[in-house]
Amino acid sequence: MSQFFNTIAQQFASLWSLLKTIRIIDVVDIIIVAILIYYAYKFIKTRRAGKLAIGIAILLLVFIISDLVHMYALGFLLSNVFQIGLIALVILFQPELRALLEKIGAQPLKGFKNISEGKSTAETTAMISNVCEAVSDMATTKTGCLIVIERLTKLGDIEKTGTVLTADPNASLIKNIFFNKAPLHDGAMIISENKISAVGCFLPLSQKNDIFKDLGTRHRAAIGMSENSDAITIVVSEETGTISLALDGELKRNFDYTSLKNQLYALLVNEPKSIKNHKKTNGNNGGETK
Repeated sequence: MSQFFNTIAQQFASLWSLLKTIRIIDVVDIIIVAILIYYAYKFIKTRRAGKLAIGIAILLLVFIISDLVHMYALGFLLSNVFQIGLIALVILFQPELRALLEKIGAQPLKGFKNISEGKSTAETTAMISNVCEAVSDMATTKTGCLIVIERLTKLGDIEKTGTVLTADPNASLIKNIFFNKAPLHDGAMIISENKISAVGCFLPLSQKNDIFKDLGTRHRAAIGMSENSDAITIVVSEETGTISLALDGELKRNFDYTSLKNQLYALLVNEPKSIKNHKKTNGNNGGETK
């Protein structure tokens, strides 16, 4: 029994001596790496890049095993594959890398934005009210619409695909633009800095494979926009009048005037971390193609 306790004491002593060699910077280093790995995993797990990452991990595992058991032909082949692996990764993950870098670049700006802009909360609130009024009216008449509200990621390249203008987001103006006989009703409206900055814009379509097939191009475009930026995209279904909101690659549905207004106020004024009180969905209604 004494030998058992002596062994445990020796183990604790060796562990303590090891802990004494660890510097504070080593702990910080480990924490930072762990955070980076966590966010990288969180970022790619809901995207197509997740499957690519699994494929790369399998190839890496096969390469390690081939090296251990001396499978020279397979090892030679995989070693040559991995020599150009970095370039291949950049090509394969280009959309995901761009979105990730945009999100990383946007995070530090949040603090500066809040400090430098004791910003027109009144203007933002008025914009939210007008958008919600227009959207709820269009939902009643089943008038399809697609509205993108810019946040930190600038959408100048998206604006150039449509008609650029500068106008106050008046509810009547928004409804007139999306009236199905209006010349600019097709495409998305961009709202930047509480102004309508462009209409009739083309949005990137999501390439997700798990979006319900009965959702049309409008909803897929909303999800695609939210995957490529931090923008908030609002959709009204042309077939059902359902109000949906896309953010961070997720589509939330079944909003009404009050819940949409509360959500937009929370996202644009209070800046919460996630959408609340609505079930996550890849869609179960719709089918419009505009």
